[in-house]
Amino acid sequence: MLMTGPDREVFISGVAEAPLGEVRDHSELSMIALAAREALADAGLTLRDVDGLFVNYLGEEGTVQVGEYLGIQPSYSDSSDLGGAAFVAFLGHASAALQTGRCRVALIVYASRQRTRATRKLNHWNEKATSPQFEQPYGLPAPMGQFGLLAARHMYEYGTTPEQLASVAVTARQWAGLNPKAWKRDRLTIDDVLESRLICAPLRRLDCCLVTDGGGAIVLTTGDRARDSANTPIRVAGTGESARQWHIPQLPSLEASPGVAAARAALQMAEVGHADIDVFEPYDASTISVLLALEDVGFCGRGDAGAFVQEGNLSITGSLPSITSGGGLSYCHPGALGILLVIEAVRQLRGQAGARQVPGATVGLVHGIGGLFSTAATAVLVRG
Repeated sequence: MLMTGPDREVFISGVAEAPLGEVRDHSELSMIALAAREALADAGLTLRDVDGLFVNYLGEEGTVQVGEYLGIQPSYSDSSDLGGAAFVAFLGHASAALQTGRCRVALIVYASRQRTRATRKLNHWNEKATSPQFEQPYGLPAPMGQFGLLAARHMYEYGTTPEQLASVAVTARQWAGLNPKAWKRDRLTIDDVLESRLICAPLRRLDCCLVTDGGGAIVLTTGDRARDSANTPIRVAGTGESARQWHIPQLPSLEASPGVAAARAALQMAEVGHADIDVFEPYDASTISVLLALEDVGFCGRGDAGAFVQEGNLSITGSLPSITSGGGLSYCHPGALGILLVIEAVRQLRGQAGARQVPGATVGLVHGIGGLFSTAATAVLVRG
C-alpha cells in the first residue's frame, strides 16, 4: 500500500557503530548483531520489528546469512552492489520500500575485519575487472592507482598542488582529534603528509585512507513509527545514485563523475540549495576524493576545491564543516565507509557529536563513492 501524507516521510530513527579499529574478539556477524541491537534500541524497536534488510560488501555474508544470524525473515531485502556507496544508496532503496508498504522497519548493516584478517590488497580489484589487460600490465595498483590518476589529472587541468591535497588530510585529523573513537588522533601537519611514503604518484601514504575493522547499523521507519524513537529522528529528504564506469580510462572527464548526477538528484528531491547545508560528509578514500566530492556536489567550481580546503572552509569554524568524524583518513575505514558517514551525519543533526558538534546543524549532506570511482550516492538529511 502506498502511504500518503506526513506518515509517508521516511526517517532514520536509530544508528550505531559496530566495534571499530582492530577487532579480534568478534566475527563480522557478531559485530553486526551488536550494532543492530544498539541501533534498534536507539529507535525504540527490537529485532522482532525488522522486516526489511539491506546488506552489501560482506563477501559471503549477505542478506540471507545476516538474516539467519539475527533471526530475521525479511519481507524485503536488498544487496545492490555499489561498493562503499551502497549504504548511502540504501537510504533511497529503503525509503522506496517503506513508502510502498514492502516493509515497515528497514535495517541497514555492515561489518568488516579487513585489518585483522589482513585481506586488503592493492591489486585485488583488478582480478574482478572485465578487461584488466588495459591496466594491470602497466602495474596500476587498485584502488589507489585510480585515485592517483584522478589526482594527477586534477593537478594537470587545474593546477592543484600537493599542499592542497595535504590540507584535506590535516583537516580530517583535526576533526579526529575531537573524536575519542578515531583511530588516529595525533597532530598532523602539511609537511608530515608531504614527507610520507609515496604510494601512487602524486598520492602519499597520508593522502590515503586507513585500513581498519569496523561497521555499523542504521534503522529507518516511516513517520508514524519514527515518533516513538528514543532519540530525535532524522528525515531522509532526498537521495540520488549513479554508476558510470568500472575502468578509470572509461571516465570521459572529471566533469563526467557519477557523483554529479547523484548529488543533483538528491538536492532536487530535497528541494534545498548548497547554502542550506550545515554539515557535509564526503567519502574520503583519499584526499583527492574530497576535492572531487566538493566539485561534484557543487560546493565549488571545477578546480576550486583545493584552494577552498586550504583556506580552512572544512574546519569546525569554516563555512562548510566536513569530514567531522575524522573520516576514512583518520577515524575509520573498514573497506566501505558509507554507513559510517550516515551515522556521523545523524549524530551531528541530533546534536550528539560532543566536542566535534557543528553548532546549530539541521541539514546534512552525505556523499558516498564506490568501486574504482565507479559509483556514487548522495543523501540529504534533515532534522525535524
